[in-house]
Amino acid sequence: MTPQKITVQAQIAADVNTVWKAYTQAEHIVNWNFAADTWCCPKASNELKVGGKYFARMEAKDGSFGFDFEAIYTEVIEGKNFTYEFGGRFCTITFEPIENGTQLTIVFDPETENPVDLQQQGWQAILNNFKAYAESL
Repeated sequence: MTPQKITVQAQIAADVNTVWKAYTQAEHIVNWNFAADTWCCPKASNELKVGGKYFARMEAKDGSFGFDFEAIYTEVIEGKNFTYEFGGRFCTITFEPIENGTQLTIVFDPETENPVDLQQQGWQAILNNFKAYAESL
């Protein structure tokens, strides 16, 4: 049985073009890609095309823990959505224009080590951090 996918969302008070760039360009990713102020993303790279690689290094600011997140794009529709595969799991991110901004929706396959609600909370915290960053541009 395939586990149920997890969805997180945010309404961002910025146009789709701004949100897309802030979400996909490495110089922006390092400013928002962490769930708590005690963490950081010191390095990121992104080759946004089918077969291209996404890479982000996430670390605790005190140096106690860190990990690399890597994914390969399987679909990219510029300015609208993309899907990537990471460790046999898939994630689709959709950018939808709405009144006064952009609806950003992330749907991903859960992993099996942590409870679904914990995974949802972590991804939502990162998305909330992104929202604050994108709205400050």
